[in-house]
Amino acid sequence: MENAAAPDPHDAPLDAELRRARLAALRRSYARAQLREEDLAPTPVEQFHAWFDDAVHEGLTEPNAMVLATAAPDGTPSARTVLLKGADERGFVLFTNHRSRKGTEMLANPRASLVFPWFEIDRQVVVTGVVEQLPRADSAEYFASRPHDSRLGAWASPQSSVVADRAELDAAFDALRTRYPEGSDVPLPDHWGGFRVVPQTVEFWQGRASRLHDRLRYRRVDGGWGIERLAP
Repeated sequence: MENAAAPDPHDAPLDAELRRARLAALRRSYARAQLREEDLAPTPVEQFHAWFDDAVHEGLTEPNAMVLATAAPDGTPSARTVLLKGADERGFVLFTNHRSRKGTEMLANPRASLVFPWFEIDRQVVVTGVVEQLPRADSAEYFASRPHDSRLGAWASPQSSVVADRAELDAAFDALRTRYPEGSDVPLPDHWGGFRVVPQTVEFWQGRASRLHDRLRYRRVDGGWGIERLAP
């Protein structure tokens, strides 16, 4: 009979003290690059696209994933990861269910922040700004470009609402598949569409050694952009 393998210490449950110590010890140094004022493009969207291209080139998983932070009218915050679907001089675009938590909060309190957490290349981009709805024609154009089942999902899911179980969602989706088979036109829901975050500030964060990171922020000034350095 073969001897049983020795237990892996990593499989043993950690006590509270060891868990705290392990969390406190997690750190790494950043030394890939630096960010100087003279390195920046004239506008934040140009700089964003330059860094986004780097993220794509480096093979990051879903480089267009961003944390969207919103707040209810009473100030209660919420955050979640969504996908960027457009970026130009007007702002940063996403699409969602208007009845979802993020949708209702952006409609009631049209301010938001975005964070692009590009950990693998020691960078992040932080956007703050005001929110505006996209014209319905723009939402319809994007909706038509989505895969067929993704369009059905926008109808099937009462996003952010409590549901009884997974079966409820699957049943709604199956019913829609029967109504709108593959190849048929799926109409744009009235409660679904795009939002644009119009930036007031855009910060570019580059990790540096000794936690002395480079933080350069564009801020709207008299119709243009000023650049300021923030202490890390």
